[in-house]
Amino acid sequence: MGTSPMAFTPRVFSGIKPSGDLHLGNYLGAIRRFVPLQETHETIYCVVDMHAITVWQEPADLKRWTYEIAAAYIASGLDPQKSIIFNQSQVMEHAELSWIFNCVARMGWMERMTQFKDKAGENAENVSLGLFAYPSLMAADILLYQSTAVPVGEDQRQHLELTRDIAKKFNHDFKKQIKANGHKGDFFPITETLATGPAMRVKSLKDGSKKMSKSDASDLSTIYMMDGADLIAKKIKRATTDAEALPSEAAGLAGRLEAENLVGIFAALANRSVEDVLGEYGGQGWGSFKPALAELAVAVLSPIAEEMQRLVADRGEMDAILRDGAQRARAIAQPVMDDVRNIVGFVR
Repeated sequence: MGTSPMAFTPRVFSGIKPSGDLHLGNYLGAIRRFVPLQETHETIYCVVDMHAITVWQEPADLKRWTYEIAAAYIASGLDPQKSIIFNQSQVMEHAELSWIFNCVARMGWMERMTQFKDKAGENAENVSLGLFAYPSLMAADILLYQSTAVPVGEDQRQHLELTRDIAKKFNHDFKKQIKANGHKGDFFPITETLATGPAMRVKSLKDGSKKMSKSDASDLSTIYMMDGADLIAKKIKRATTDAEALPSEAAGLAGRLEAENLVGIFAALANRSVEDVLGEYGGQGWGSFKPALAELAVAVLSPIAEEMQRLVADRGEMDAILRDGAQRARAIAQPVMDDVRNIVGFVR
């Protein structure tokens, strides 16, 4: 009988990969949802730069994007005093635990990961070994801090399942040694998914069937976190829409992907329900809704963009925040790794 997660400190871990410019989808789908958690949990928010290099990254871009994500965390309301904010590569225990998990996880488990199949496609023989073993590093990120909960999106749910499988196998395989090291029950928690309400899945402004993405061919399809007010307004005004007026209830958005996306963005930015937004704008045309959405987006995003630019320009301040975060992360990680080394049987 394992220990319930309640025996572990309630701790939340999440991370964003610095592999491109941050956009509205990253903000509404992840960063914004992180902020309230720092009031109720111990929170660790990481810039996962070791994950980023599983595919080629220009080193100068990797550095820039790492600073940008850390700046976005802070500009969006994460407090470096309340949350631990750092970049993954500063805490080498991530790599060490990941190697041990490579030896716990089975090849078959990794081969079943649909995200690897999607990313590798026809090219599976030529991708990096790191991309294949990516979920093992993700498990190490989470379990290094004995995290009890992770706010994950749909696309990462399978990886969280794998994290749980690795934790269960480690707890089972080393049961005797865990007990001999003075631990009652499980050593790693079985991490739960943290429900933070329905995630906003932001779609492309040019095609409502595709995710908003930094790799989109059209620059007008994606709102970036560092976009200025004029550019945000221009992108929204040029967003693809149909010819019909807005419906007065959510059911009327069925099959109207672009309309559903724009109303969803409005609702998320305004912290209102879709029903509430349609109650106000139902029956109106895009000529009145788009300017209202542009005004709202600028009001919410411009202060964040300005603060991000200020932070990114001050490398000294950013380095100090990331160093301090890494130090605090290490203070949790080192005792855990000391125990893991003993449990596994490494001579020290």
